[in-house]
Amino acid sequence: MSAAVCLLGGVTFAAEDAAKVTPLMQKDLPNYPGKEGLMISVEYEPGGSSPIHKHEANAFVYVLEGSIAMQVKGEKEVTLSPGETFYEGPSDIHLVSRNASTTEPAKFIVVLLKNKDAPVVMPVE
Repeated sequence: MSAAVCLLGGVTFAAEDAAKVTPLMQKDLPNYPGKEGLMISVEYEPGGSSPIHKHEANAFVYVLEGSIAMQVKGEKEVTLSPGETFYEGPSDIHLVSRNASTTEPAKFIVVLLKNKDAPVVMPVE
């Protein structure tokens, strides 16, 4: 599995070749010492996906276009359409993150509230 790496202010985010990850904003949260907000966009080509991972962050997902299949460990898989949302907690293992279509691209925004020194994403075997 080949990975592309995106650097944002010392933060590394790895994604499969089928995903394009674009950093949009990174901001320290002065009311929450040691915490930061990070906003990224993720684009999947048709049939694209990300490997099993976790964030150790509060992750808020908003679908912009296409359909995204999402699942965290212990929950049912859901398919989201534009305007729909998804949440991952700091201890969740993200089992499924993929484009639900094999013919159309998909795009979503992720807002992560995390410890400033924590990695953006951590692979899970």
